[in-house]
Amino acid sequence: MPPSMATENSTNTSRAEEFKVQANEAFKAHKYSQAIDLYTQAIEVNNDNAVYWANRAFAHAKLEEYGSAIQDATSAIEIDPKYSKASTVGFCFGYYRRGAAYLAMGKFKEALKDFQQVKRLCPNDPDAAKKLKECEKAVMKLKFEEAISVPESEKRSVADSIDYHTIGTSPGSSYVSLKVTAVAAAVALLAVYVRTKGSIAVATTAMTIVLVVLGTCWQGRCKESVFTKGRTLDLEVDSQYSGARIEGDVVTLDFVKKMLEDFKNQKFLHKRYACQIVLQMRDLLRELPSLVDIHVPDGKHFTVCGDVHGQFYDLINIFELNGLPSEDNPYLFNGDFVDRGSFSLEVILTLFAFKCMCPSAIYLSRGNHESKGMNKIYGFEGEVRSKLNDTFVELFAEVFCCLPLAHVINNKVFVVHGGLFSVDGVKLSDIRAIDRFCEPPEEGLMCELLWSDPQPQLGRGPSKRGVGLSFGGDVTKRFLEDNNLDLVVRSHEVKDEGYEIEHDGKLITVFSAPNYCDQVMLLELEHSSLLVNFIAMNLLCSKLKPVPASEFLLILPQMGNKGAFIRFEAPDLKPNIATFSAVPHPDVKPMAYANNFLRMFS
Repeated sequence: MPPSMATENSTNTSRAEEFKVQANEAFKAHKYSQAIDLYTQAIEVNNDNAVYWANRAFAHAKLEEYGSAIQDATSAIEIDPKYSKASTVGFCFGYYRRGAAYLAMGKFKEALKDFQQVKRLCPNDPDAAKKLKECEKAVMKLKFEEAISVPESEKRSVADSIDYHTIGTSPGSSYVSLKVTAVAAAVALLAVYVRTKGSIAVATTAMTIVLVVLGTCWQGRCKESVFTKGRTLDLEVDSQYSGARIEGDVVTLDFVKKMLEDFKNQKFLHKRYACQIVLQMRDLLRELPSLVDIHVPDGKHFTVCGDVHGQFYDLINIFELNGLPSEDNPYLFNGDFVDRGSFSLEVILTLFAFKCMCPSAIYLSRGNHESKGMNKIYGFEGEVRSKLNDTFVELFAEVFCCLPLAHVINNKVFVVHGGLFSVDGVKLSDIRAIDRFCEPPEEGLMCELLWSDPQPQLGRGPSKRGVGLSFGGDVTKRFLEDNNLDLVVRSHEVKDEGYEIEHDGKLITVFSAPNYCDQVMLLELEHSSLLVNFIAMNLLCSKLKPVPASEFLLILPQMGNKGAFIRFEAPDLKPNIATFSAVPHPDVKPMAYANNFLRMFS
């Protein structure tokens, strides 16, 4: 190699390392977009270093851009299939990063292949072995569920089988005893094991659990049916229950206020009233079209909020700042009410209760996280099981399928959770015609409404998430012109300021979960309750009661992303954007109810 070329290569290597060091610092400061830009500059100078690709994959994953994370991790693998890094994890980062991204997308089988490769390359690494074992369990569970699943055509509505007026309904004529169900489950599990030649240890453990359940039921200790026409729900309200109560069928403002106070104090709503709210909500939503038209009279206002993601105390702060939902103060919450945050049940019951109280006070759009697949991974399913029971998991899944997909305000503003489409010429009538009463498909108009994202460049590109697509300003402009609209409002992406205006002012992203997932600096003060109460009371307008320091985290208001909401004033509907910071919340970490395997990577 000529000396000049060697010098140039050395210079490029040094520049690339400088960019990497800067990117690492940005990553540590939770500035993931900046880190991606800097890793990109390092790659442009030296694209043969697998570390840069794997690190950028990690930054993409932090922004939930799992499609881009998979692409970068694959590039790291192609550059150096045995790439490993001496650190506390100590195993192949390319396969590891890709496997983690597949897992986050719910693609357990693909994740398993990558973690098997990690274990093969690093057979003595205990952490690699642990993650492979957890991945095997997840895949085994998935296969088991597939083996005992009921065809869609034979499934019965859970909601139709429940009457909250009847306390403790008994099983109907289609009752199948748990004894028979457990035997069928054992046979199905054995079939799965034989077919897949799975881990003997995993199969033996699962079989033992089934047999224990079977034995318990045979002795008469297990009474609840798995498959029933009616659902046996413990809806009896004990005389000792001191929480919020619904009198009759009408959800009142007094009930909602009492429920909110209980939630603030980490008290649960009784199952009987939770059931009533969810079932009434289902009846309301089923009557709505897939695209809802909203009319705001001249001189009145309307507020649009983005993702809340189970951050109940930040939701309450929105109401403190902007007023409770009412006919004169209406809201639209634009999807992703649940998952990640560990107060998702409180959030969804709050929104549903306001809708039941006054349907014109609040509108709700479906987000990509209002789905079984997301709820199973990111916490809502586990939270509902913990705070209520399995039947409510099915019930919420049914109701989420009834949520509208988009809204139009005064024939001017199009509001959708994700974004626009892979083809031009989509009309509002096409959206109205979507049969939304199902789990989100992996392609098509419904998928794109829930999953797509804007991009700075023109045209269309692949999705950084691995689902939907990315669309440019020209796509936004044509959609608005084709439908005689002025503005697109969407959510779906965390933004540092809580919002971002793009596409020549024709598209606004709004995100209403500040300090999302507590990702940025938390200060835990365990020895100074006076200081905690002083700051907390100032943050919440002195409305909090004194609390022990151990019960609260102080989230620094200036740290992390802000949240935002948009207030439109009719008739011009000029967007007025308000931003806000995170407020204190009880010391329950995000993802507390998430899939065990996913929490290992969080």
